[in-house]
Amino acid sequence: MSLDRFAPAVFVLLWSTGWVVAKFAALHSEPFTFLSIRYALSALAFLAFCLVTKAQWPKSRATVLRAICSGFFLHGFYLAGLWWAIANGVPAGISGIIAALQPLLTAMAAPFLVGERLQKTQQLGLALGFIGIAIAISPKLFDPAMADLSHAALPLAINLIAMGSVTYGTLYQKKHLQSGDLRAIATLQYVGALILTLPLSLILEHQHFDGSAHVYGALIWSVFGLSMGGVGLLLYLIRRGQVSRAASLIYLMPPAVALEAFITFGEPLTLPLTLGTVIVVTGVYLTNRRVVQPAQASV
Repeated sequence: MSLDRFAPAVFVLLWSTGWVVAKFAALHSEPFTFLSIRYALSALAFLAFCLVTKAQWPKSRATVLRAICSGFFLHGFYLAGLWWAIANGVPAGISGIIAALQPLLTAMAAPFLVGERLQKTQQLGLALGFIGIAIAISPKLFDPAMADLSHAALPLAINLIAMGSVTYGTLYQKKHLQSGDLRAIATLQYVGALILTLPLSLILEHQHFDGSAHVYGALIWSVFGLSMGGVGLLLYLIRRGQVSRAASLIYLMPPAVALEAFITFGEPLTLPLTLGTVIVVTGVYLTNRRVVQPAQASV
């Protein structure tokens, strides 16, 4: 019960640090190279965790393949596309709006893929969350540097596809991997992610990784804080509740990152950001609060 109560808050705290990690890593390593190292180490770390804690491995080949497939989309394609798009000209504000589409897309696809329908208050919560995000980052959207995005048409398309990939991976996880040991499933998922990023690194990059203290710090936190902590909690939340509720937590990421930047770097908290954050928190609360279902007469 206590984990159910605190898992969403801990997940948001851990996951929001991923933007800071990405900022440091981009200065010292190529994106696919960094992600390949991260996924390989994450798979090994989870494997060691599974061996120490005697995790139960999937007994069927189909489950193994499904776990690898879910990791390909949920981790591999999503972060590879996102990091590449930002590195090739997609502004952070635009990328934030694209990321904020995920909960809405998840809620729209969930009835068809996993048979999950939301209450009216939950639908209102998702809509409020998106509006709050738009208000919070609106100053960045009107920055003159964002006026001409024609040079970033392909990166924008890749960013959109990456958002669709994590949405599909989340729904796939809910539909096909509702049973089984999450420790073993997470291990196999990082194998699936590595299957994508390693060839991209070898084909498109020069495997630049400068070995500085910053990049090693980013790598260590990526493996243990994000891959093991954040993703482990995400998989737990998907299994324990509605995928739309889990996805709605993505709305909290930009405000959380802004607060971390204020504390760490002294970046100002603007009025639109503060107002948008209040709306976002309200929307996430409406989406995630427990709704009492009306009793049905027995037949």
